[in-house]
Amino acid sequence: MTSDNTVLLTEAKAGVVTLTLNRPDQFNALSEELLEALRNALAAVAQDDSVRCVVLAANGRAFCAGHDLKQMRSNPEQHYYEQLFAQCSRVMQSIVNLPVPVIAKVHGMATAAGCQLVASCDLAITADTAKFAVSGINVGLFCSTPAVALTRNVPAKKAFEMLMTGQFISADDALAHGLVNDVVPLDQLDARIDALVRSICDKSPVAVRTGKGMFQRQRGMNLGDAYDYAGQVMAQNMMAEDVAEGIDAFIQKRQPVWKGR
Repeated sequence: MTSDNTVLLTEAKAGVVTLTLNRPDQFNALSEELLEALRNALAAVAQDDSVRCVVLAANGRAFCAGHDLKQMRSNPEQHYYEQLFAQCSRVMQSIVNLPVPVIAKVHGMATAAGCQLVASCDLAITADTAKFAVSGINVGLFCSTPAVALTRNVPAKKAFEMLMTGQFISADDALAHGLVNDVVPLDQLDARIDALVRSICDKSPVAVRTGKGMFQRQRGMNLGDAYDYAGQVMAQNMMAEDVAEGIDAFIQKRQPVWKGR
């Protein structure tokens, strides 16, 4: 199934939903319309039990240049900006709270809220041509909301340096500092994404969905609460049919047949 709402393309195939930012002439800047399209698409995915994984991609030379500055300047009111940043924050949290993994497929620059978008995804694979920055400070605007996602991926001193200088870092630097999972040549990006998607889709849907929710929730807990919560989740997970099937298959030295329950 493929749908086209102009600013965001949606394709669903074999349990994998690909969301493609489609404002190439604007470097996929996050306009109000694009943010709303992303919110709606993510809400639909959250309600679809057949989805196993989401890939977030983009058309054109850039992955995402952040907020649409022209649209922002045409609405010079604090109330408008508060609503806009709240809208963007809801989209980023929707990615984190989605019950299945979201993989960023980055081929070009990702700046400001575009870098925030990469940092909000569970996994990120990037072409070696990509560059990353939180560059709002270059126009007098500290990237406060991107900082929330960035500092949950990148060590504090590196994140602060990026936020204070607005300088770009390379794909290799992004890998070294934990912003992305892997860097590949541009002509190998599709194959690397496909391999990662297959690896996830080969796993039990119950385990993947349990793991996504558990991983994100425990990050905000102290150590003791995290272990208490993890133990409860793991005990509940043990009761799933897929776990019995997986353990039996391991003992019997055969491939498991997942039931998704």
